[in-house]
Amino acid sequence: MIALVTATTVVAGVGLVPATSSDASADVYGTLGAKLTRTHDGPQKYSGYSVKPDVPIRMSDGTELRSNVIRPTNRSGKPVSAKLPTIVTMTPYTKMVSALASEVMNYPVLVPQLIDLLNGINARGTFLSGYNELIGALRGGLVNTFAYDPKLVKSGYNIVVVDVRGTGFSQGTWQVFGDRERKDTVEVVDWAKKQSWGNGKVGMSGVSYSAINQLQAASDDPGALDAIFPVVPGADLIQDVIAPGGGVGFGFLVPWLTLVNTTKLIPNVASMLNGTFDWKWLADRVKDPLTFFDVMIEALTTKSPKSLRGTTRQLVTPGSDRRKSYFTDVSAITTPTFGIGGWNDLFTNSESRLLTGLSKLPDAKKKLIMDDGYHITSSSNFGQKGYPPRIDVLARAWYDKWLKGIDNGIDRYSPATLASEPNGWFVQGKTYPLPGHTYERQYLSGRSSGTARTPVAGDGSLSAAGPAARATRQVKPGLSTLCSRDAAQSATGITAIFDFCGKDSRVSEVAAQTFTSAPVSAATSISGTPVVHLRQRLNATDGYWHATVNVVSPDGRSTTVSMGQLMVSLRAMDKERSSYAPNGDLTDAIPKLSISDYHKVKPGQILDVDVPMTATQAKLRPGDRLRVDIYAFNFPKAVPLGPELWSSQLRPQYIEIDPAHPSWVNVPVSRPIK
Repeated sequence: MIALVTATTVVAGVGLVPATSSDASADVYGTLGAKLTRTHDGPQKYSGYSVKPDVPIRMSDGTELRSNVIRPTNRSGKPVSAKLPTIVTMTPYTKMVSALASEVMNYPVLVPQLIDLLNGINARGTFLSGYNELIGALRGGLVNTFAYDPKLVKSGYNIVVVDVRGTGFSQGTWQVFGDRERKDTVEVVDWAKKQSWGNGKVGMSGVSYSAINQLQAASDDPGALDAIFPVVPGADLIQDVIAPGGGVGFGFLVPWLTLVNTTKLIPNVASMLNGTFDWKWLADRVKDPLTFFDVMIEALTTKSPKSLRGTTRQLVTPGSDRRKSYFTDVSAITTPTFGIGGWNDLFTNSESRLLTGLSKLPDAKKKLIMDDGYHITSSSNFGQKGYPPRIDVLARAWYDKWLKGIDNGIDRYSPATLASEPNGWFVQGKTYPLPGHTYERQYLSGRSSGTARTPVAGDGSLSAAGPAARATRQVKPGLSTLCSRDAAQSATGITAIFDFCGKDSRVSEVAAQTFTSAPVSAATSISGTPVVHLRQRLNATDGYWHATVNVVSPDGRSTTVSMGQLMVSLRAMDKERSSYAPNGDLTDAIPKLSISDYHKVKPGQILDVDVPMTATQAKLRPGDRLRVDIYAFNFPKAVPLGPELWSSQLRPQYIEIDPAHPSWVNVPVSRPIK
């Protein structure tokens, strides 16, 4: 997780906040964070809260969704008569799980002591040092945001937790963000606005799935919501997790679909006992017990794109209803939005673009925090000096500002608060990427860098000067990426417990062609999205490239700070959405990933491809080196689609290093790397 530091540095005019500083920035924590934390954790207006389970909400097509309505109570235990703002959470993980998580996490005395005990186990310096990052998430406010926060309720909010259509106890068929499901969210918000116990002000909360549909609702019905607080959200699900770079997001999708499809079959036991069991619920589950698995199987086994049908074909067809339902136009959002993301999260692709995408919002109404955690470890150190306040503290402050009109200072929080990898120092600014960074080519060369102290497939150099001689580097598909930051990312951070995989790429580099720069002489920051440009050749009609950008410390540790992949047959870029430098170089590569742009190659054909990478905020200290790793496989994060797999035959691939047609990584840096 975030390393301890002892000095404050300034890069491009933006302060770096040391984790151990006793006078941490007021924007990151300090005075403002302490004030917001006291407000959240101190005495609340109401003495308790009540949960009314399984409240039906009828959709316009007749389907009933089931919700838990949580309201503050007075000293007699009755819901208060005051009309209060309402927070809505839409979840596919069953509101029963949310209720259980909330009650367990807020059990007085015992749970705080247990969390302190677990956090007191120091595994740092061992092969399980990632343990502290996983446990740290329990104290950072993530669980209260995933479930519901009793302190928030008692401060004067109603909360409505709704099972998404086809999940939990709700009727219908799970659509996995389909157009009908998106309409449901808008209708639930409208329902909440009209309830007698509400005052018409409605916000949304939640993590992951429950963050994605916040962005969707705010985009689909601009102005209907008064505040949203999405934690680790996605806005372009095809690019994010379904088909990153054109491969199937196997490592995340298979276990995730298994989880939701399993939990949606858990019946409402209470209704079975009191004679109110919903037989339509059962009939709907029987119709579609394994949602989306047919799509996954077809995507992985079909030999020809022409054979794709139904939902699978829609996913690769631009303009189809299914394809459109997986994309959210955040530029339409007019609702105050505070997003929490992570450089190693599943949805980094979307999160890093959130600030610039929210073009209709002024700085006061849009905020983004990017930490260096994974999907389930986001905020693991929040609430400590040098880190942002806990997530539940920030959420309360955001709702208080925009739903109650309380001037608490949260609107003056820095628009961008960014953990700088690999050491976790926080930087702040008005935008992301931060100003003061210029894209610079670092060329791949066949000349040995002499820095590979552990086995690698090949050792090359990286420099601002182009290669002087021709060379060919063979890259063979392998399984070393099982132990990598990519694998930890696709596992939502669970495997990050093994630090030697999540924070050190030297194991996975066994199968990589590595290209490493000379050590930098002065502190150099990277802010933005790298792009890896390869001159390459295949011995088949398709191939799969995976690349990482790493920071290599003087002791040899190689830490991935950006990662990406591309199927060669889907190399066509979306020129309208991608960004380019004045010289024509791609600075933000967004592939089309459509069947109409599927083009195989001739075996032996030499051509250029651009590998889209994830955004990063990183820092090279004096003595650090920049490295690019090139692989021909990326299991388990992603695997080629069936047609691509049959075409590639997993044959070796080749990087052609040619002075006349060089390969490079385009990196946004604060100062040139020699």
